[in-house]
Amino acid sequence: MGMRTFIRAALFSAALFISASVSAMKIERIGPALAHPWGMDFLDHDTVLVTLRGGGLMRIALDDGKTTEITGIPEVYSHRQGGLLDVSAAEGQIYLCYSAILDGRSSTAIDRAVLVDNALIHRQTIFAGNKPTLSGHHFGCRLQVTGGMIYASLGDRGMRDNAQDPASHAGSLIRINLDGSIPDANPDKAGWAPEIFTIGHRNPQGLAMHPRTGDIWTHEHGPRGGDEINIIRPERDGGANFGWPTVSHGREYATGLRVSKHSSLAGYVDPAWVWIPSIAPSGMAFYPDAADGNDTGVMFPEFQGYILVGSLKFRRLYLVELDGETGLPASERIILDGQIGRIRDVAVAPPGPHAGAILLLSDEAQGGLYMITQ
Repeated sequence: MGMRTFIRAALFSAALFISASVSAMKIERIGPALAHPWGMDFLDHDTVLVTLRGGGLMRIALDDGKTTEITGIPEVYSHRQGGLLDVSAAEGQIYLCYSAILDGRSSTAIDRAVLVDNALIHRQTIFAGNKPTLSGHHFGCRLQVTGGMIYASLGDRGMRDNAQDPASHAGSLIRINLDGSIPDANPDKAGWAPEIFTIGHRNPQGLAMHPRTGDIWTHEHGPRGGDEINIIRPERDGGANFGWPTVSHGREYATGLRVSKHSSLAGYVDPAWVWIPSIAPSGMAFYPDAADGNDTGVMFPEFQGYILVGSLKFRRLYLVELDGETGLPASERIILDGQIGRIRDVAVAPPGPHAGAILLLSDEAQGGLYMITQ
C-alpha cells in the first residue's frame, strides 16, 4: 500500500497568527442560546437543522433566527460524549447519527426519516454498531452522504484495540447505502464486518467530501498530541488501515509516553496532516472555490478551496491551506480565536442570500448557532 505525503504541523502559539480579514468579519448568533449543539445541515439556503447532544433537533431560519423544535427523534444515550450527534439532509430524507441504547449498553446508530411539518415520520434505524458497551466515549458520528451512499465515522469507544479489529464497527469508517444495505464495492475481506470501509481510526469528528476530487477527508482526535487529517480515496482505499493505535504520533495522557514507537509503518496509511499539540478538532468544511464553478458562493475569496476546521480545545476556527500542486495540507492560520467558545461543527452556506457565510456551532451550555459574514 502506497504511503501518503505527510506534513507535520508543530503548532505553538507564537507561530500562529490571526488572519487580517478577521477585523472585517461580522459574527452573530442566529436564534436562541442552545445547550451543547453538535451537528448541522442545510434544509435549504435559509434553513438549518441543528442537533442538541442532550436530545433535541431544531430548525433555525437564518434570516430571522426563528427556531422550531422537531419531534419524532430517537431516544439517545445522553452520557458523557454520547447523545444526538450529527444530522444530514439528503434526497428528501433526514439522517441522524447518535448514541443508541441497546440492551442497557450503547453503540453508534444511524436513523433515517422524512420531515413533515415539524415532525420526523417513518423513522427507521438503518445501522447500529455491533458490540455495544457501557462506555460514554468516542462515538465519532460524523456523516457524509454522497453518490447514493452514506459514509459515517465511528470512534473506538475508548477501547483502542477496537480500531484494529475489523470485525468490530468501532474505530472505523463505514459505508452503507441509503437504506442501510451494503454497497457492492465495499471491501470483501475475511473477518471484516461488511459495512466497514477503513479501519484504524480513534475518534473522527470531521468528515467532508472534496468538491473536486470526490475524496473523503476526515480528521480525528489523537490522545495527547497526534490529531490527524486523513484522506480516503473511495476508488482505492477500501480496506485500508489508518493506523491507530499501532501507528500514531500521540502520547499517553497519564505518562506522556508515545502510544506507539511507530509514526509511519509499511502497510498503514500515513495522515496528510498532524497537529502537535492537539487542538481537539471537530467539524470540517471545504470553502467554495470559484474555479470549481462555485463563484456564487464565495464571500471570503481568500479562503477559496481551503478547509475550515473547528477546535474544541483552543476554541478556535482554523483555515488549513492546501498546496496548489499536491492538493495536500501545507499551512494553516487562525481566523477566529475564542470569541464563541468550543467550536463543534462548521458549515458553509450554499448559493442563496447567505452564500459563502460560515456557520459554526458553539458547544457550550449557553452555546448556539453562529454565522460569520462580511
